Amino acid sequence: MRLFTPWDLDVSPRMRAHLPGAPHGGDCPTGAELADRLLDPVAALPALAGRVRTRTRVAGVARAGLLKHEEIGTETRAAAPFTLLLDTPDGEDTAEADLVLDCTGTYGRPNTLGDGGIPAPGERGLGRRVVRALPAVDGPGRWAGTVLLVGAGKSAQTAARDLAALPGTRVVWAVRSPAPDWGAVPNDTLPGRQALVDSSRALAAGAHHRVTVHTGTRVRSLPPDGRRIRARLATPSGPHEVLADHVVSLTGYTGDPTLHRQLQVHECYATGAPMNLSAALLAAGGTDCLAQPVSGIEGLRTPESHFFILGAKSYGRLATFLLRTGYRQVDEVAAAYGTAGTPAVR
Repeated sequence: MRLFTPWDLDVSPRMRAHLPGAPHGGDCPTGAELADRLLDPVAALPALAGRVRTRTRVAGVARAGLLKHEEIGTETRAAAPFTLLLDTPDGEDTAEADLVLDCTGTYGRPNTLGDGGIPAPGERGLGRRVVRALPAVDGPGRWAGTVLLVGAGKSAQTAARDLAALPGTRVVWAVRSPAPDWGAVPNDTLPGRQALVDSSRALAAGAHHRVTVHTGTRVRSLPPDGRRIRARLATPSGPHEVLADHVVSLTGYTGDPTLHRQLQVHECYATGAPMNLSAALLAAGGTDCLAQPVSGIEGLRTPESHFFILGAKSYGRLATFLLRTGYRQVDEVAAAYGTAGTPAVR
């Protein structure tokens, strides 16, 4: 999949300073190109030798010797090191740190597709029969038959555009909003994003005979019907059934709060993002991702000293995060912790 943003927005000043020949210009890379030409070379820099642990996942973060409710906001708590539980290729392990940046993102935790955001009846029993990531559309065979697509964001729009191009594939697209704006931005300076908006508007207007768009529609249930799924929808014109060969749920993603459940983190009750940052973003009134406010280090702090949630996870349910924003967040923390007398990372 191709990003909306060009190389000039995808490479941070810090990356460019340490990586001679870093990509630049107005071309928009694919995800694979971003990894091959930027992320892998950065991770292989001599300055990071021995500092990057691959195939390792953090399963939990806590304060050594303290539970969540103990030493609330005290210097004693701030001085205690973090202890991390790790899943490694050799089994479980632990580590300690003085400073933790949680940049674990959201893509690993897709939302469910039932009414109000809870699973639809029957959804949990379908397991992997529901595709919850951008589908790999590399030929008509995999997606032959009827595809029920749920969602309206850029991932769903991308899937609708690509699936519509496959012969032998019929798409039934369920969109919750009765009048979606498809995330249109006036005078959009990102051509790829505008092209998706135009494509979605055309599909909703009936421009493609193999795509049917149901707006104002909710998924009531997803009972299996042999090798197919009998999706029951609630539409403005009444109940509607779709006998689907495939179900693609692209209803957004949220970060994993269980990772820091033993820490004192104040989360916004509406967005799930850290409260200070969420309040600033909500006050900005849905500003486009290209014009997000710079929060500063104070806006990134949580009640748990020296613990920061950065990147896409820091935006919670808000869909206006940009790579460039994450780079700026890291710069803010690096500047605050790069002076004498502040904790060093272990």
